[in-house]
Amino acid sequence: MLIFSVETSCDETAVAVTRNGREVLSSEVFSQADMHALYGGVVPEIASRNHVAVLCRLSELALNKAGITKKEIDAVAVSYAPGLIGALLVGVSFAKGLALSLGVPLIPVHHIRGHIAANYIAYPELTPPFLALIVSGGNTLIADVRGYTDIRVIGASRDDAAGECFDKVARVLGLPYPGGKPLDDLSQGGDDRLYKLPRAVIEDHPYDMSFSGLKTAVVNIVHNAAQKGEALDRASLAASFSCAVSEMLVPRTMAAARELGRDRIAVAGGVAANSRIRADFVRAAEAEGKTLFIPPLSLCGDNAAMIGCQGYYEYLDGRTAGMDLNAYATMDMDNVFI
Repeated sequence: MLIFSVETSCDETAVAVTRNGREVLSSEVFSQADMHALYGGVVPEIASRNHVAVLCRLSELALNKAGITKKEIDAVAVSYAPGLIGALLVGVSFAKGLALSLGVPLIPVHHIRGHIAANYIAYPELTPPFLALIVSGGNTLIADVRGYTDIRVIGASRDDAAGECFDKVARVLGLPYPGGKPLDDLSQGGDDRLYKLPRAVIEDHPYDMSFSGLKTAVVNIVHNAAQKGEALDRASLAASFSCAVSEMLVPRTMAAARELGRDRIAVAGGVAANSRIRADFVRAAEAEGKTLFIPPLSLCGDNAAMIGCQGYYEYLDGRTAGMDLNAYATMDMDNVFI
């Protein structure tokens, strides 16, 4: 089954052609990072307008690289929630028009489910059940993946997402947007214990997280140093921050896997590209005899291949939509309406 997929939940315009939920024939991503870097973050209106500007040309490129024509497409999948509402609407509108014109099914895909599915592309041997940590710019949660479409959230951030904190901490340290990689690079060689930073614990909810206090602590350290004219070890602060984030993610994920009896753990989302988090997960999995799955860097960020992959399993489960499909800025992953 050939699925053409569309992903426009934030500032990457992405399209892909996938076969049977595992094989990627083409995957194209147009990044708007340079445009939004001027403002230190994503400007929703600019993101939406640029999706409109490039979607048609990017789609033709994806079809050409896949070596197929539009008539060979069996279904169209699209990320419809969660994300920036204007950006999502562009992708949903484009996907509805394409599906209608070709007379093929339209498959709505929850963006976070797509991130989990990135591991299916990287690891053909991975099948449910397993435990998943999804950590990105807009979402941080732990989920029990019981089946391809049977996913239950067991823990999540109560406030900021980990990826959002990475960007804000990078900004206060004077690093360019997006801040994840520059902060990761800066942290190399820094002393990750030099700065004492908080690790939030949510009473009676062991798998929930909070990152706002950590972000505020870093901001205060930087501002206090500037006000007092004191030297700031930026590399060590970056390393200490990365360590704190990892120590809130890894132990919770491993504990959840133990409680649920899951021997396989998948990590997904843009923050999964962070070298400290990846290394800590590798060590923890080896220590406990768990099998770890982390996608390559190319599949950690937003892309349409993951949407097409998950879309295949949504289709097999009978989850298709009509031309009344809407986009949603927020939606729980384990409570999709389709």
